[in-house]
Amino acid sequence: MTTPPSAPAAAPAATPVVAVLARPAVPVLQPGEGLPEGVAYLPSTPGTVLWGRLPCAADAPVLRLAAGDELVVDTVSHEGLLEDQGSDPLAYFTGHGVSAPHVLRDAVEVAAACHRDPASDGPHVVTGPVHVEGAQPGDLLAVTVLAADPRVPYGVISNRHGRGALPGELPRGERAVSVFTPVGRRGDGLVGLLPLQDGGARVVALPLAPFLGIVGVATAGDERAHSVPPGAHGGNIDINLLQVGTTLYLPVQVPGGGLYVGDPHFAQGDGEVALTALEASLRVRLRVDVVPRAQALAALGELDGPLLRTPEHLVPTGLDPDLDEAVRRCVRAALAVLVARYGMAEHLAFAYLSAATDVDISQVVDRVCGAHARIRLADFADVPPAAAPVPVLGDPGVAASPAAPAPGVQP
Repeated sequence: MTTPPSAPAAAPAATPVVAVLARPAVPVLQPGEGLPEGVAYLPSTPGTVLWGRLPCAADAPVLRLAAGDELVVDTVSHEGLLEDQGSDPLAYFTGHGVSAPHVLRDAVEVAAACHRDPASDGPHVVTGPVHVEGAQPGDLLAVTVLAADPRVPYGVISNRHGRGALPGELPRGERAVSVFTPVGRRGDGLVGLLPLQDGGARVVALPLAPFLGIVGVATAGDERAHSVPPGAHGGNIDINLLQVGTTLYLPVQVPGGGLYVGDPHFAQGDGEVALTALEASLRVRLRVDVVPRAQALAALGELDGPLLRTPEHLVPTGLDPDLDEAVRRCVRAALAVLVARYGMAEHLAFAYLSAATDVDISQVVDRVCGAHARIRLADFADVPPAAAPVPVLGDPGVAASPAAPAPGVQP
């Protein structure tokens, strides 16, 4: 007797976008609402942001912190604010079914009061700079992500002409493509919901993994850098490992560091091939520490660009307009870290990287391409104590810098 095949399991019912938005998967975090007590707060207002440019040494700090302080920032995504979207986030998002109370007030305020030149400025809304007491050129600013919470239950993924990994091929037609993406839940996790065709059921669910695309330090001099290309200052590094629990190390270029953040993402694939990630505003909680130069050199070597430490990996980076050169720079940075941190012979470090370390493409769309390597910390767990590196923030038993008795104060 032949048993008939069982019917396939039913897929989750597709939910219309209006129904998704009517039952938000996350609460809307309007500026200043629901903040933790006793932690410095930095809103994104016309007085605390730059649009399309990055802070430099000539910019006055919008906040002052002591090393070891924590900071909450309400970041604002540029998507929904740009010219090809009407420069009116209230109209843009309500046009996609978002109720007016669920459009962020600070996004509306920034779009109305701040201005940029699309021909010469970047798209990003950048919040800062923040002065960190004691940070001096040669030191490292260590920025640890403690929380990254979606402020709204929706985001946008955009592909614009002349940009992305396929310029001249996509988008097709004369108009830029911006894909409105509501957020829903699958089990215990948050997902972005996409259709297979325009107007179709939202049956594609991509998991959210929120992080900041832009974290950087002010550059020397009085010229503000463009917000798109990353560099030694960090900035628009777009490394999706910069999630909760990760520390980013940045070489300080000016006294006080001049920390800034922006370009919040709900999710991004390595490469960020269309041009943008799933862009949407985040509320982030950060801890900011200073690693003195001598300790930084002993623990990580001479850094000429960003380096991340996740719970599992050391992540050196390489940046260059040419992707091949970005990879070479990343490999050189990885070699330098292994030699400095563990005393590993260079030829053995090169062999280790070839056998054990993934070199990933961060992004190929920001004028300067990025690559990053993932060096497993567990592979060095048996390094003898005599050869163990000088501890640095993130090592077992190493605490953050002592915090000042009060959170950051306005200058």
